[in-house]
Amino acid sequence: MSTTAEPAGAEPALKRAIGPKLLILFVIGDILGTGIYATTGNVAGKVGGALWLPFAIGFAVALLTAASYVELVGKYPKAAGAALYTQKAFNVPFLTFIIAFMVMCSGLSSASAAARAFSGDYLGEFTDAVPPTLIAILFIVALAALNLRGVSESVKTNVVLTLVELTGLVVILAIGAYAVFSGEGEPARLGEFQAGGTGYALLTSVLGATALGFFAFVGFEDSVNMAEETQDPARTFPRAIFIGVGVTGTIYVLVALISSLLVDYRVLEGSSGPLLEVVKAGGLDFPPKLFALIALFAVTNSALINIMMASRLCYGMANERILPRAMGKVLPRRRTPVVGIVFVSLLAIGLVSTGEIEGLGDTTSFLLLCVFAVVNVTVLVLRKDRVDHHHFRTPTILPVLGAISALILASPLADRSSDVYIRAGVLVLLGVVLWGVNKLVLRARRED
Repeated sequence: MSTTAEPAGAEPALKRAIGPKLLILFVIGDILGTGIYATTGNVAGKVGGALWLPFAIGFAVALLTAASYVELVGKYPKAAGAALYTQKAFNVPFLTFIIAFMVMCSGLSSASAAARAFSGDYLGEFTDAVPPTLIAILFIVALAALNLRGVSESVKTNVVLTLVELTGLVVILAIGAYAVFSGEGEPARLGEFQAGGTGYALLTSVLGATALGFFAFVGFEDSVNMAEETQDPARTFPRAIFIGVGVTGTIYVLVALISSLLVDYRVLEGSSGPLLEVVKAGGLDFPPKLFALIALFAVTNSALINIMMASRLCYGMANERILPRAMGKVLPRRRTPVVGIVFVSLLAIGLVSTGEIEGLGDTTSFLLLCVFAVVNVTVLVLRKDRVDHHHFRTPTILPVLGAISALILASPLADRSSDVYIRAGVLVLLGVVLWGVNKLVLRARRED
């Protein structure tokens, strides 16, 4: 039963067709994908054989922020996410826009990282005749074409995609179990740190690896946009988000342990398809080409979801008059946001040309860590706003720790390269320019 009633004369509400089980699978499917399939090697390159530790810390940070999202989506079950919470807490339209634009850009940098992953070693199992950058660009163009035609957004379809992605990770877990019982692998690697010793170098290497590994956990924040299509969201979301983050976090830590157990971190670091190296090193006779196909499917699904999310967010901001109205134009026959799709796809192509998986994945993490810091603060600010229905209330210490941990991972302590800050800064600056142009256009129209 819904916790809210529709006011008389209101527009018809979205159909509440998503039950608890479907929502759990949707959350898991939204988190799984490019991060674990593509960045495990980059994380290993930053921290060494103890690559499970950054994923374990990232798991804890994700749970802290997930608790804040659970309280907010139960309190305000609307499909607007971080932008809605920011506006309610601070009532500063420009800040709300920046948060929304950063969320959109995080989706684009994530899709660009997926494009780089698609064009790397997983595809190399089938062909290496085409330059990777060209493949990555064509990959984005193909996703744009699919978006323009009208890709199904059915949650039931997402369930099928989730099960396929999970299959690849189950294969890794099976390989790991076989290795443990047969005495294969090098357990000593699990405690080795690349930086060696203790102190500042070790701290920054672990924080840097955690910030990059956090890319694997992003996605749960998108699920709150399904609030208006979920049955009794105030009761359904706490269980769905916590189970979703818990399941994926546990799988990620186990996959990281298995990867380090079976493959030297230097080999993982040198591969854009690190889990393929694990399959090849494992004792089970699983066809590498089949695993590569599963991985390609996983990163494609991630990129498609992110491009769709970004184009719809662009469309929504245009309809709210916070981006130029032209960006809300819809393709007449297909009813898809054509200008929004073209705009975000061009941005994604530009991003593909600026870096590899590590830099693009770290850009995604940085943008969302900044957003998460704000979301954790909004929970505390909005405690004064009472609503007339019961909802989950997270212990106050959790959003405090969530905000602090997100800011630390977004700070220079995380030892990320300067190109990540430059890339993120250029994207935000582009948003500011679009905001300014739109303001000038609206002002001119009012004066006319």
